[in-house]
Amino acid sequence: MSKIKRHKNDKIIVDFELSDDAAVIDIGNDKYLVQTVDFFSPIVDDPYTFGQIAAANSLSDIYAMGAKPLFALNIVGFPTKELSNDILAEILKGGASLASKAGIPIVGGHSVDDSEIKYGLVVTGEVKKNDLIKNSNAKDGDLLLLTKPLGTGILYNALKKGLASSDDFQPAIKSMVETNEEIGNLLNEFNVNAATDVTGYGLIGHLYEMCRASNVSAVIETNKVPFFKNVEQFAKKGAVPGGTGQNLEFYSKHIKFADSIKNHQKLMLADAQTSGGLLISLSEKDAHSLSSFCKEHSISSLQIIGKFTHSKNPKITINR
Repeated sequence: MSKIKRHKNDKIIVDFELSDDAAVIDIGNDKYLVQTVDFFSPIVDDPYTFGQIAAANSLSDIYAMGAKPLFALNIVGFPTKELSNDILAEILKGGASLASKAGIPIVGGHSVDDSEIKYGLVVTGEVKKNDLIKNSNAKDGDLLLLTKPLGTGILYNALKKGLASSDDFQPAIKSMVETNEEIGNLLNEFNVNAATDVTGYGLIGHLYEMCRASNVSAVIETNKVPFFKNVEQFAKKGAVPGGTGQNLEFYSKHIKFADSIKNHQKLMLADAQTSGGLLISLSEKDAHSLSSFCKEHSISSLQIIGKFTHSKNPKITINR
């Protein structure tokens, strides 16, 4: 994208410059239009569940920006000559079911005959101007909260390699099908300064994007970062996706790891996620208020994993 000339327009509020979650356009009447697209190959065998996960993943970008989704379009790649259309129908049913749960219709879309199954959504939402939340407003002293455990990539790879059982992967499936709607609806109520969702670039990748966009640094305590059960066990055995290794290699130059942190633990923090949680930046007072509220109402298992600090050269420090 760095080779593409940015189109300058007063109505463009957010584009690809700071790697935010969605594009934002001023449509007048004190409102912004928010739009995102995401699609990927199956991470589960069941087509209906895959459709649900892909839809939840796409919707997450809208919730991360404090917006409400309005409608969606399907985007599909499917090998029509090799597989039954019944499989495709189940994928689309899963996506439609999840979208319906989120209160929006899927009004159309586009498909291509592809050698590999791919599915996702283009989601359009809206937000009041004063309610827009970007990844670029984290403040010095803010606490950093994570709303879902990590490790979906490692668990899936362990399952493919025969190291993990379906029971090991089930908690991750349950998490991936859950949308970030409830926590997204609370962002403005608790004065969140910045937010993003954790997906393909892993915790360290999306966190660095926040740091760079906000011109701050972050300090993370690894013992406070939540992971699904047995993720470390499978990471030790080498069940690490290629994308996770690429994340660590790419972002390592921006990270200072404590000497006691082993390589498999670094990979866990870089693990590429599907339909992950939100990373949220807000003041210490508001962070504890949000955490208490979510605990009381069983909304999300928020975990405070670190804090932001002032910095002229954004970086991430990972402590033991």
